[in-house]
Amino acid sequence: MRILAAAFFALWSALSLGQGFPSKPMRILVPAPPGSSPDIRARQIGQKLADALGQPVIVENRPGANGLIAAREAAKAAPDGYTMFLALINNAIGDVLKPDPCCRLGQELAPVSRFTMTPLIMVVNPSLQVASVKEFIEKAKARPGELTYASAGPGSIAQLVGEWIKFDAGIKVLEVPYKGVNAEIPDLLSGQVMAAFIVPQVVVAPIKAGKLKALAVAASARLAMFPEVPTTAEAGLPGVEAIAWNGIFVPAGTPRAVVQILHRELVKAYNAPDVKGQVENTGSSIAGDTPEEFAVFVRAESAKWGKVIREAGIKPD
Repeated sequence: MRILAAAFFALWSALSLGQGFPSKPMRILVPAPPGSSPDIRARQIGQKLADALGQPVIVENRPGANGLIAAREAAKAAPDGYTMFLALINNAIGDVLKPDPCCRLGQELAPVSRFTMTPLIMVVNPSLQVASVKEFIEKAKARPGELTYASAGPGSIAQLVGEWIKFDAGIKVLEVPYKGVNAEIPDLLSGQVMAAFIVPQVVVAPIKAGKLKALAVAASARLAMFPEVPTTAEAGLPGVEAIAWNGIFVPAGTPRAVVQILHRELVKAYNAPDVKGQVENTGSSIAGDTPEEFAVFVRAESAKWGKVIREAGIKPD
Protein backbone atom coordinates (compact mmCIF):
# COMPACT_ATOMS: atom_id res chain seq x y z
CA MET A 1 0.00 0.00 0.00
CA ARG A 2 2.84 2.38 0.82
CA ILE A 3 4.44 1.70 -2.58
CA LEU A 4 1.14 2.29 -4.36
CA ALA A 5 0.56 5.48 -2.40
CA ALA A 6 4.03 6.77 -3.26
CA ALA A 7 3.53 5.98 -6.94
CA PHE A 8 0.13 7.71 -6.92
CA PHE A 9 1.60 10.76 -5.22
CA ALA A 10 4.45 10.96 -7.75
CA LEU A 11 1.98 10.69 -10.63
CA TRP A 12 -0.32 13.29 -9.08
CA SER A 13 2.61 15.68 -8.53
CA ALA A 14 3.79 15.29 -12.13
CA LEU A 15 0.30 15.89 -13.49
CA SER A 16 -0.13 18.93 -11.24
CA LEU A 17 3.13 20.39 -12.50
CA GLY A 18 2.07 19.80 -16.08
CA GLN A 19 -1.36 21.38 -15.60
CA GLY A 20 0.16 24.56 -14.16
CA PHE A 21 2.82 24.93 -16.85
CA PRO A 22 3.74 27.50 -17.99
CA SER A 23 2.86 30.29 -15.58
CA LYS A 24 5.70 32.69 -16.37
CA PRO A 25 8.01 33.68 -19.28
CA MET A 26 10.28 31.03 -20.76
CA ARG A 27 13.63 31.34 -22.51
CA ILE A 28 15.65 29.55 -25.16
CA LEU A 29 19.43 29.69 -24.83
CA VAL A 30 21.18 29.71 -28.21
CA PRO A 31 24.93 28.97 -28.55
CA ALA A 32 25.27 31.31 -31.54
CA PRO A 33 25.14 35.08 -32.18
CA PRO A 34 22.07 37.09 -33.23
CA GLY A 35 21.27 36.75 -36.90
CA SER A 36 22.89 33.32 -37.23
CA SER A 37 20.94 30.34 -38.55
CA PRO A 38 20.43 28.81 -35.06
CA ASP A 39 19.25 32.18 -33.77
CA ILE A 40 16.71 32.48 -36.60
CA ARG A 41 15.48 28.95 -35.93
CA ALA A 42 15.06 29.65 -32.21
CA ARG A 43 13.08 32.83 -32.87
CA GLN A 44 10.82 31.02 -35.32
CA ILE A 45 9.77 28.40 -32.80
CA GLY A 46 9.92 30.79 -29.83
CA GLN A 47 7.08 32.88 -31.20
CA LYS A 48 5.03 29.79 -32.00
CA LEU A 49 5.51 28.52 -28.44
CA ALA A 50 4.54 31.90 -27.00
CA ASP A 51 1.35 31.96 -29.07
CA ALA A 52 0.43 28.40 -28.09
CA LEU A 53 1.29 28.54 -24.38
CA GLY A 54 0.30 32.12 -23.59
CA GLN A 55 3.65 33.15 -22.12
CA PRO A 56 6.54 35.13 -23.65
CA VAL A 57 9.47 33.08 -24.94
CA ILE A 58 12.73 35.03 -24.86
CA VAL A 59 15.67 34.03 -27.03
CA GLU A 60 19.00 34.63 -25.29
CA ASN A 61 22.23 34.34 -27.29
CA ARG A 62 25.22 32.76 -25.54
CA PRO A 63 27.86 32.15 -28.23
CA GLY A 64 31.35 30.89 -27.47
CA ALA A 65 33.41 27.85 -26.47
CA ASN A 66 31.89 25.76 -29.28
CA GLY A 67 28.48 25.82 -27.62
CA LEU A 68 29.70 25.12 -24.09
CA ILE A 69 28.83 28.53 -22.61
CA ALA A 70 25.13 28.18 -23.42
CA ALA A 71 25.09 24.49 -22.46
CA ARG A 72 26.64 25.23 -19.06
CA GLU A 73 24.07 27.92 -18.29
CA ALA A 74 21.21 25.68 -19.38
CA ALA A 75 22.39 22.75 -17.25
CA LYS A 76 22.60 24.98 -14.17
CA ALA A 77 19.06 26.29 -14.61
CA ALA A 78 16.15 25.02 -12.53
CA PRO A 79 14.72 21.79 -14.00
CA ASP A 80 11.25 23.23 -14.45
CA GLY A 81 10.89 23.65 -18.23
CA TYR A 82 11.30 27.42 -18.23
CA THR A 83 14.84 27.22 -19.63
CA MET A 84 15.36 25.47 -22.95
CA PHE A 85 18.61 24.98 -24.84
CA LEU A 86 18.89 24.80 -28.62
CA ALA A 87 21.79 22.35 -28.86
CA LEU A 88 23.80 22.04 -32.07
CA ILE A 89 25.84 19.23 -33.60
CA ASN A 90 28.88 21.02 -32.13
CA ASN A 91 27.67 20.20 -28.63
CA ALA A 92 27.44 16.49 -29.41
CA ILE A 93 30.90 16.48 -30.97
CA GLY A 94 32.31 18.39 -28.00
CA ASP A 95 30.87 15.76 -25.66
CA VAL A 96 33.06 13.20 -27.42
CA LEU A 97 36.15 15.26 -28.24
CA LYS A 98 36.45 17.16 -24.96
CA PRO A 99 33.66 16.10 -22.58
CA ASP A 100 32.72 18.44 -19.76
CA PRO A 101 30.69 16.80 -16.97
CA CYS A 102 28.85 20.07 -16.43
CA CYS A 103 26.52 19.81 -19.39
CA ARG A 104 26.55 16.69 -21.56
CA LEU A 105 23.69 16.00 -23.94
CA GLY A 106 21.60 13.12 -22.68
CA GLN A 107 22.99 13.39 -19.16
CA GLU A 108 22.96 16.83 -17.52
CA LEU A 109 20.74 18.00 -20.39
CA ALA A 110 17.66 15.97 -21.33
CA PRO A 111 16.38 15.76 -24.93
CA VAL A 112 12.93 17.07 -25.87
CA SER A 113 12.84 17.03 -29.67
CA ARG A 114 15.17 17.42 -32.65
CA PHE A 115 14.39 20.36 -34.91
CA THR A 116 16.25 20.53 -38.24
CA MET A 117 18.63 18.29 -40.17
CA THR A 118 20.95 19.86 -42.75
CA PRO A 119 23.40 17.74 -44.76
CA LEU A 120 26.75 19.25 -45.65
CA ILE A 121 27.66 19.56 -49.30
CA MET A 122 31.22 19.14 -50.59
CA VAL A 123 32.21 21.98 -52.90
CA VAL A 124 35.44 22.88 -54.69
CA ASN A 125 36.74 25.88 -56.55
CA PRO A 126 36.42 25.29 -60.33
CA SER A 127 40.12 26.09 -60.76
CA LEU A 128 40.85 22.67 -59.22
CA GLN A 129 39.35 21.17 -62.39
CA VAL A 130 37.68 18.15 -60.84
CA ALA A 131 34.13 17.08 -61.65
CA SER A 132 33.64 14.35 -59.05
CA VAL A 133 34.79 13.04 -55.69
CA LYS A 134 36.68 10.31 -57.54
CA GLU A 135 38.65 12.93 -59.51
CA PHE A 136 39.30 14.91 -56.31
CA ILE A 137 40.73 11.80 -54.64
CA GLU A 138 42.84 10.98 -57.70
CA LYS A 139 44.25 14.50 -57.77
CA ALA A 140 44.95 14.40 -54.03
CA LYS A 141 46.85 11.13 -54.45
CA ALA A 142 48.85 12.59 -57.32
CA ARG A 143 49.65 15.74 -55.32
CA PRO A 144 49.87 14.64 -51.65
CA GLY A 145 49.68 17.53 -49.20
CA GLU A 146 49.05 20.16 -51.90
CA LEU A 147 45.25 20.25 -51.95
CA THR A 148 43.49 22.16 -49.18
CA TYR A 149 40.12 22.10 -47.48
CA ALA A 150 38.55 24.64 -45.13
CA SER A 151 37.19 23.93 -41.67
CA ALA A 152 35.80 25.94 -38.77
CA GLY A 153 38.62 24.69 -36.57
CA PRO A 154 39.20 21.76 -34.20
CA GLY A 155 36.06 19.80 -33.42
CA SER A 156 33.94 21.38 -36.13
CA ILE A 157 31.81 19.07 -38.25
CA ALA A 158 33.63 20.36 -41.35
CA GLN A 159 36.96 19.23 -39.90
CA LEU A 160 35.57 15.85 -38.90
CA VAL A 161 34.08 15.05 -42.29
CA GLY A 162 37.22 16.32 -44.03
CA GLU A 163 39.42 14.06 -41.92
CA TRP A 164 36.98 11.18 -42.33
CA ILE A 165 37.28 11.39 -46.13
CA LYS A 166 41.06 11.64 -45.89
CA PHE A 167 41.20 8.55 -43.69
CA ASP A 168 38.77 6.53 -45.81
CA ALA A 169 40.35 7.49 -49.14
CA GLY A 170 43.95 7.30 -47.93
CA ILE A 171 44.83 10.81 -49.11
CA LYS A 172 46.77 13.75 -47.68
CA VAL A 173 44.90 17.06 -47.90
CA LEU A 174 45.88 20.10 -45.86
CA GLU A 175 43.27 21.45 -43.46
CA VAL A 176 42.95 25.26 -43.34
CA PRO A 177 41.08 26.20 -40.15
CA TYR A 178 39.01 29.38 -39.94
CA LYS A 179 37.71 31.14 -36.85
CA GLY A 180 34.04 30.71 -37.61
CA VAL A 181 31.46 28.85 -39.66
CA ASN A 182 31.31 30.15 -43.26
CA ALA A 183 34.31 32.43 -42.68
CA GLU A 184 36.07 30.51 -45.45
CA ILE A 185 33.61 31.53 -48.20
CA PRO A 186 35.65 34.49 -49.60
CA ASP A 187 38.84 32.41 -49.80
CA LEU A 188 36.94 29.49 -51.30
CA LEU A 189 35.48 31.70 -54.02
CA SER A 190 38.88 33.24 -54.79
CA GLY A 191 40.63 29.86 -54.87
CA GLN A 192 42.85 30.52 -51.84
CA VAL A 193 41.39 27.32 -50.37
CA MET A 194 40.29 24.54 -52.71
CA ALA A 195 37.49 22.59 -51.00
CA ALA A 196 34.98 22.90 -48.18
CA PHE A 197 32.04 21.14 -46.54
CA ILE A 198 29.21 23.63 -46.12
CA VAL A 199 25.47 23.77 -45.50
CA PRO A 200 23.65 24.12 -48.85
CA GLN A 201 21.85 27.43 -48.37
CA VAL A 202 25.16 29.27 -48.06
CA VAL A 203 26.45 28.15 -51.47
CA VAL A 204 23.31 27.96 -53.63
CA ALA A 205 24.08 31.14 -55.55
CA PRO A 206 27.82 30.45 -56.16
CA ILE A 207 27.05 26.90 -57.33
CA LYS A 208 24.35 28.04 -59.73
CA ALA A 209 26.61 30.82 -61.00
CA GLY A 210 29.43 28.35 -61.66
CA LYS A 211 31.71 29.94 -59.08
CA LEU A 212 31.80 26.71 -57.07
CA LYS A 213 31.43 23.06 -58.09
CA ALA A 214 29.32 20.75 -55.93
CA LEU A 215 30.77 17.22 -55.77
CA ALA A 216 28.59 15.38 -53.24
CA VAL A 217 25.92 15.68 -50.56
CA ALA A 218 26.97 14.05 -47.28
CA ALA A 219 23.60 12.37 -46.71
CA SER A 220 21.64 9.26 -47.60
CA ALA A 221 19.50 11.10 -50.18
CA ARG A 222 20.04 13.81 -52.77
CA LEU A 223 18.83 17.35 -52.20
CA ALA A 224 15.81 18.71 -54.07
CA MET A 225 17.67 21.97 -54.71
CA PHE A 226 20.62 20.07 -56.26
CA PRO A 227 19.07 16.91 -57.77
CA GLU A 228 22.07 16.40 -60.04
CA VAL A 229 24.58 16.26 -57.16
CA PRO A 230 25.21 12.67 -55.97
CA THR A 231 25.28 11.52 -52.36
CA THR A 232 28.63 10.60 -50.84
CA ALA A 233 27.72 6.92 -51.19
CA GLU A 234 26.91 7.39 -54.87
CA ALA A 235 30.18 9.29 -55.26
CA GLY A 236 32.22 6.39 -53.87
CA LEU A 237 32.30 7.16 -50.14
CA PRO A 238 29.72 4.79 -48.60
CA GLY A 239 28.91 5.51 -44.99
CA VAL A 240 30.32 9.04 -44.99
CA GLU A 241 27.46 11.26 -43.83
CA ALA A 242 27.61 14.62 -42.08
CA ILE A 243 24.40 16.28 -40.93
CA ALA A 244 24.31 19.60 -39.12
CA TRP A 245 21.40 19.27 -36.70
CA ASN A 246 19.87 21.12 -33.79
CA GLY A 247 17.26 20.37 -31.16
CA ILE A 248 15.79 21.40 -27.84
CA PHE A 249 17.09 20.15 -24.50
CA VAL A 250 16.10 21.00 -20.92
CA PRO A 251 17.94 20.51 -17.61
CA ALA A 252 17.92 16.89 -16.46
CA GLY A 253 15.22 16.28 -13.88
CA THR A 254 12.59 18.38 -15.62
CA PRO A 255 9.21 16.70 -14.88
CA ARG A 256 8.07 14.34 -17.60
CA ALA A 257 4.68 16.06 -17.81
CA VAL A 258 6.42 19.35 -18.59
CA VAL A 259 8.69 17.70 -21.17
CA GLN A 260 5.61 16.24 -22.85
CA ILE A 261 3.96 19.66 -23.07
CA LEU A 262 7.10 21.19 -24.56
CA HIS A 263 7.49 18.29 -26.99
CA ARG A 264 3.88 18.58 -28.17
CA GLU A 265 4.08 22.31 -28.81
CA LEU A 266 7.59 22.20 -30.29
CA VAL A 267 6.57 19.62 -32.89
CA LYS A 268 3.57 21.78 -33.80
CA ALA A 269 5.90 24.77 -34.14
CA TYR A 270 8.38 22.85 -36.28
CA ASN A 271 5.63 21.75 -38.64
CA ALA A 272 3.83 25.07 -38.93
CA PRO A 273 3.57 25.76 -42.69
CA ASP A 274 5.67 28.93 -42.61
CA VAL A 275 8.42 27.35 -40.51
CA LYS A 276 8.51 24.04 -42.37
CA GLY A 277 8.43 25.76 -45.76
CA GLN A 278 11.34 28.05 -44.90
CA VAL A 279 13.36 25.13 -43.50
CA GLU A 280 12.85 22.98 -46.60
CA ASN A 281 13.65 25.87 -48.94
CA THR A 282 17.13 26.03 -47.43
CA GLY A 283 17.92 22.36 -48.04
CA SER A 284 17.05 21.21 -44.53
CA SER A 285 14.35 18.91 -43.18
CA ILE A 286 12.26 18.71 -40.02
CA ALA A 287 12.86 15.86 -37.56
CA GLY A 288 10.31 16.43 -34.78
CA ASP A 289 11.11 13.17 -32.98
CA THR A 290 10.15 12.10 -29.46
CA PRO A 291 12.46 12.60 -26.47
CA GLU A 292 13.27 8.88 -26.54
CA GLU A 293 14.02 8.87 -30.28
CA PHE A 294 16.14 12.00 -29.92
CA ALA A 295 18.14 10.36 -27.13
CA VAL A 296 18.86 7.34 -29.36
CA PHE A 297 19.90 9.66 -32.19
CA VAL A 298 22.32 11.61 -29.97
CA ARG A 299 23.94 8.39 -28.76
CA ALA A 300 24.37 7.24 -32.37
CA GLU A 301 25.94 10.56 -33.32
CA SER A 302 28.35 10.34 -30.40
CA ALA A 303 29.38 6.84 -31.44
CA LYS A 304 29.83 7.81 -35.10
CA TRP A 305 31.90 10.93 -34.50
CA GLY A 306 33.81 9.29 -31.66
CA LYS A 307 34.99 6.62 -34.11
CA VAL A 308 36.05 9.29 -36.62
CA ILE A 309 37.92 11.22 -33.94
CA ARG A 310 39.80 8.11 -32.80
CA GLU A 311 40.65 6.81 -36.28
CA ALA A 312 41.74 10.20 -37.62
CA GLY A 313 43.67 11.06 -34.46
CA ILE A 314 41.84 14.37 -33.95
CA LYS A 315 42.80 16.19 -30.75
CA PRO A 316 40.93 18.97 -28.90
CA ASP A 317 42.19 22.51 -29.33
